Amino acid sequence: MASPTPRLDLRGITKRFPGCLANDHVDLALLPGEIHALLGENGAGKSTLVKIIYGVQHADSGTLHWEGREVTISDPHAARRLGIGMVFQHFSLFDTLTVAENIALGIEDKATSLKDLSVRIRAVSERYGLALDPDRHVFDLSVGERQRVEIVRCLLQDPRLLIMDEPTSVLTPQEVGRLFETLRRLAAEGCTILYISHKLEEIRALCDRATVLRGGKVVATCDPRKETARSLAEMMIGTSLSTPERAAAAVTGAPRLEVRHLSTTTDVPFATELKDVSLEVRAGEILGIAGVAGNGQAELMAALSGETLIGDETAVLIEGRPVGHLGPRARRELGLAFVPEERLGRGAVPELSLSENALLSGYAREPLVRSGIVHFGRARSYAERIIDLFNVVTHGHKAEARSLSGGNLQKFIIGREILQRPKLLIVGQPTWGVDAGAAAAIHQALIDLARGGTAVLVISQDLDELFVLCDRISVLFHGRLSPSTPSHQTTVEQIGLLMGGLFGGSGEDEGEIGRVA
Repeated sequence: MASPTPRLDLRGITKRFPGCLANDHVDLALLPGEIHALLGENGAGKSTLVKIIYGVQHADSGTLHWEGREVTISDPHAARRLGIGMVFQHFSLFDTLTVAENIALGIEDKATSLKDLSVRIRAVSERYGLALDPDRHVFDLSVGERQRVEIVRCLLQDPRLLIMDEPTSVLTPQEVGRLFETLRRLAAEGCTILYISHKLEEIRALCDRATVLRGGKVVATCDPRKETARSLAEMMIGTSLSTPERAAAAVTGAPRLEVRHLSTTTDVPFATELKDVSLEVRAGEILGIAGVAGNGQAELMAALSGETLIGDETAVLIEGRPVGHLGPRARRELGLAFVPEERLGRGAVPELSLSENALLSGYAREPLVRSGIVHFGRARSYAERIIDLFNVVTHGHKAEARSLSGGNLQKFIIGREILQRPKLLIVGQPTWGVDAGAAAAIHQALIDLARGGTAVLVISQDLDELFVLCDRISVLFHGRLSPSTPSHQTTVEQIGLLMGGLFGGSGEDEGEIGRVA
């Protein structure tokens, strides 16, 4: 029987940027009704290729064929008219608007009234098991519900190709299961799905085929169901994958970080107030805090880093010293290092070079400034040491931070903090959007740091990551922190339920998360 005509057929797609060949004669055929994974390291060319498909960027050479006909996709409007929809990793929703109002802003048919659109939203939601109330305001939605808004917005335009970019990075395991049911149903109805993710076990569970990019080139096409997560990762990186090694729970030292009944108030709209949060991290251990985005992680990190000062200075202690009234610089002088969730803008200044960004947080502990004079040679050497030790792919210490891929910038920021030999490291989302090889390297660096006596606090939405790294895990939900439990005494499913708010038991005894309902 003849092969079906591809829904989308890319032939010889090439795209160059100054100093970089992002896509090198890429061929990719996507068939009707298949779920096709696009895999590759950070900087492999995935994002550029997807932007070409969606009309955000244009290829220097090569052709695109839509259902057998050569086409030019000039912009996202042209892509949507063809039948291409895209759900981005970072949501583009307005908190103060309702679900229906947000969807109305993003659809092509502007003549539809909000009343008629609400009827269509309910119909599509029920058809695909994506429960949504069109009249609810977005600020009142969970992260999983916000993703449903983005998906329904695409489905209302009857896409024949749906592109999903890291769709599960902010979902609980239970929400991931519901999303997969929806995607399988769409594929069964003939929709083509192009699925981008660094979570390789998900790829194996969901996708029919996978195309692997490395250095802008297609290096493999396979059936991921017949591969292992390790073999997929090794296709991506082109070499063997090292597995992080975490020793059995070591004898820990004195508390490096103590938080005692921390509560916060805020005038910021839609911010989450912390409610009676208590925790302790000792020298030599890694404590993980799980939680779906928007449950107080940003507020907790601001309180711990010193960006938000606390009225009760004894609510936060570093090595027994009250620091609630101290700012970030004073806390760094006490041995704190900090990796924020937001890489560009908070972790690094986009327009500054890597050596200048190394200087920003390392100037005190790495003697880069003496008597008010900046030693640029030392800053350069420090940046080069980070680049070398953490395998940061870049053109050198003069490269601007914004020129790096997300994964490489993350390696640089984490390396910058680790090389300062901190007593306490707080890190948010250490490997969000980072490929398997870079994630393994970051995980091993954090484990080694803890082995050397540093207290490490990891705040992450990736449960697999927390179970790889952490000695103990707590869950943050609506500003409240559950008691911690040893990671070997709980499961991903139990933590996932807690992330969704399904607490059970009294939760009064330290060391027990509580009986899951």
